[in-house]
Amino acid sequence: MNRMFRQWRLLRYMSWPMTIATALLLMIGVLFVYSARYVSDDLPVQSLYRRQILWAAFGLVCYFGLAAADYRRLRRLSWWLYGACLFLLALVLAVGKQAYGAQRWLVLFGGVGVQPSEFAKLGVIVILARRLSRPGVDYGRLPHLAVLLGIVALPVGLVLKQPDLGTAAVFVPTALLILFAAGVRLKVIGSLVLAGGVGVGVLLGAVFLPEKLEASEETQARIARYSGLSGYQRQRLVAFVQADRDPLGAGWSKMQSEIAVGSGGFWGKGFLKGTQNILGFLPRSVAPTDFIYSVIAEEKGFFGSAVVLLLFAVITVSGLRTAVASRDRLGRLLCVGIVGVLFCHVFVNIAMTVGLMPITGLPLPLLSYGGSFMVVMLSGLGIVQSVRIRSRRTRLSLGE
Repeated sequence: MNRMFRQWRLLRYMSWPMTIATALLLMIGVLFVYSARYVSDDLPVQSLYRRQILWAAFGLVCYFGLAAADYRRLRRLSWWLYGACLFLLALVLAVGKQAYGAQRWLVLFGGVGVQPSEFAKLGVIVILARRLSRPGVDYGRLPHLAVLLGIVALPVGLVLKQPDLGTAAVFVPTALLILFAAGVRLKVIGSLVLAGGVGVGVLLGAVFLPEKLEASEETQARIARYSGLSGYQRQRLVAFVQADRDPLGAGWSKMQSEIAVGSGGFWGKGFLKGTQNILGFLPRSVAPTDFIYSVIAEEKGFFGSAVVLLLFAVITVSGLRTAVASRDRLGRLLCVGIVGVLFCHVFVNIAMTVGLMPITGLPLPLLSYGGSFMVVMLSGLGIVQSVRIRSRRTRLSLGE
């Protein structure tokens, strides 16, 4: 009992700017999830924002619990966590719930759905940090690098089978950031980036070139099958490049999101007064999830959007400072990986809502409606706080 009490007392060493920024983003998220489904007939608005509150509360329990626990215990649990993530990803392909043309959710007791691909992000970060924290190993050499790439490729392949291209893509920059922080040579990382760029180029070519070259419909269909992209994924890519080609279909959400963001002005139209949102031009099925930033930008304008970005910047800077101050490589790599996932989601989601990237379905951390990523993100930030607590406590004990 005394040991447990001492563990919780360590929370006074936390990064409180990160904690405050996290709490503010959670409150903003609840408010605008409410707004995003206001006067909606699809699902009672009270139910949606109340669920968000419950997920946030459970996530905060994970946040403070993992902050109080010693992150170094993850070294022993890393393979178990990674194996559990692979098992759940395989299970969702077998018995998962299908929705919107994808099979991504496992339904638990009481109808609660979880998305294993979100937990796999944290599992991959932990196992990569564990392996790359071993001293005296040159992970730029092909045998070691191949093992690391295999560790990332397994969950990526299972996520692509769901299919979920946006989530699968997050694993790649996160893994590259961890490799960079571990000291892998830039030449090796650059080669991986080049190979990835060639792959993306081939994929885009498979989407756009057959029609440009006036290939037969049979040839176009065969190339589409070989590309591995589902129909709606190809439509999203086409809508990004040519939004006016299908303005009432695949291009609708993109155009309405841009209108919502641009019409907010400096101060916004006011809470619950966003016309694109309230009148349903911005689809209510995605407004609380993928396009929550559009709702915020329309109702609170440039000022509200800037506040949200500032809060994310506080969390990012705090996480990177914790990585720099970490007393061991494991803690540093964990922080870099978790902050990398946060940054990728924020960058891609906001770029998507303002029309700078294709619609990928990535949620905005701590703001978008959804339980799985909320719990994963708060758990990850709790691990960052654990690294911060132990690093700061060590410095204080050494009199630094």
